[in-house]
Amino acid sequence: MESHEAAQVRLPQLRLDELLGELQARLDAARGTRDRVHSLLEAVLSVGRELDLEQALRSIVEAAAVLVDAEYAALGVIGPDGRRLSAFHTVGVTEEEIARIGPFPEGHGILGELIREPEPLRLAKLSEHPASYGFPPNHPPMNSFLGVPIRVRDQVFGNLYLTEKRGGGQFDEEDVSVTSTLAVAAGVAIDNARLYEESRLRERWLRASAEITNSLMSGSPSAEALGLIAEQAREITGSALAAVAIPMADTDSLTVEIAVGMDADAHQGLVLSLDRTLMGLAFARDALVTSTDVVHDERVSPEPPRFTGLGPAVASPIGTGEAGVRGVVLLAREAGRPPFTAKETEPLQVFAAQAALAMELAERRRDAEEIAVLKDRDRIARDLHDLAIQRLFATGMTLQSAGRFIEHSEAAERVLRAVDDLDETIKIIRSTIFGLRAREGGAGSGLRARAVRVAGEATAALGFAPSVRMEGLLDTDVPKEIADHAVAVLSEALTNIARHAHADRTEAVLATDGRELVLTVRDNGVGIPPEGRRSGLRNMAERAAELGGRLEWDCPQGPAGGGTTLVWRVPVVREPGQP
Repeated sequence: MESHEAAQVRLPQLRLDELLGELQARLDAARGTRDRVHSLLEAVLSVGRELDLEQALRSIVEAAAVLVDAEYAALGVIGPDGRRLSAFHTVGVTEEEIARIGPFPEGHGILGELIREPEPLRLAKLSEHPASYGFPPNHPPMNSFLGVPIRVRDQVFGNLYLTEKRGGGQFDEEDVSVTSTLAVAAGVAIDNARLYEESRLRERWLRASAEITNSLMSGSPSAEALGLIAEQAREITGSALAAVAIPMADTDSLTVEIAVGMDADAHQGLVLSLDRTLMGLAFARDALVTSTDVVHDERVSPEPPRFTGLGPAVASPIGTGEAGVRGVVLLAREAGRPPFTAKETEPLQVFAAQAALAMELAERRRDAEEIAVLKDRDRIARDLHDLAIQRLFATGMTLQSAGRFIEHSEAAERVLRAVDDLDETIKIIRSTIFGLRAREGGAGSGLRARAVRVAGEATAALGFAPSVRMEGLLDTDVPKEIADHAVAVLSEALTNIARHAHADRTEAVLATDGRELVLTVRDNGVGIPPEGRRSGLRNMAERAAELGGRLEWDCPQGPAGGGTTLVWRVPVVREPGQP
């Protein structure tokens, strides 16, 4: 009897322990759910606070890994083509491991599956899926997998990839739900970061336009404004190279006036055709021209080599419409960098149009100032003619008449000399009047344009277009007499190459620093034979000697080949005592 009663006492006690255990388990589950919801809310708030896009993406990956207790996490950004990944942000893999693995994935295998079918994907073992692509060497082992797409305004921006649940477990439905919720918050955060980035970009373009306008309207030289256009555009777009080319008067060519950044010297001063360069095409078409790989673009001439190490490029005309194109700005990024998108090129075109407007206003202002100066010169010339010359002439006539009444021979002689001096003074004033009213030569009379015409005329004889580069203020610092000799030497050098060199590449460089003019002509032909005629070289040397300069030539690899380099240099500023 007693044992039966004891059993009845123990039975309720056992049931009570079971109930208490079950209650504790439910409390633990509720506490876990509460903690997880709390963590999710913290993650959503953390992600939403980020305004920098790159940092926002990093925060999303880190938050996802913590929420589902994954050892590895990544966020792949889908590129413009919608088929490949353009960026890959990882958590759990060190920089050393990344370097050993190699390039980031582009979207093959399971990663590509999520791009093609943007729906949550949960796998117990990655290798068992039909789309499994395998891992590259040195990649850490991964089995369990969870993938969730991130949408920004109904467009798939990228995917969250989570692998290796800690503790050896599998990702469950709750993990999918939590990660999907984070992906929704991530989409909002990414959209906000993009809008903030676009607003900052617009602000930078506006500041750049204002700086260029202020520079031009304050009277700064146009070269300084072109330099500002190149520098600002390069910095804002993250380009490695920026160049600005302007049309050359009386020619169908452009000349690179400004180049900054990577290998800028290879572009500075180049004369470009309108059909075999990105800048020429943008100028001729009056439209934006882009290239994903400027080195291998068939529209761009390979000579002279100037884009080594560069990849994506864009050329935008400066100014359009009735005002015409005033120039072209070229931007190029390093090879492997992303191509220029529409969101980048649209503000670039607006910036270039505003720069052209500022250049137009500054030019109109300079024209008005020049007209005012010319009017003032005309007034001075008119006053000299109508007042000074007439008075001097009247004074001379008076002295000449008075001379007849002077009996002293020496005094009469002095009066006649004074009359002669007045005549000479009148001649000087007339010459001054002529100078004040004279106008400069027409378009195309400068050294730059004449050199380009000579190179163009030599193309037929050479069988190819010679490369022409120009540096310095050639039309300003080089006197006409020296310019005439330089054009003649260039013509003779190109003619000699066409006749004797058997070359397929020629480069002419015309440069001045304000003190000296240097013409360098290089070719890759057979060189100058030891016993060959020297009449052409003698003519060039005589021209240089006449101007106080000299001619040098060199065949680096001997007469059997290797080409020839001619250097014709003359001073543009005469030293005291020089003829």
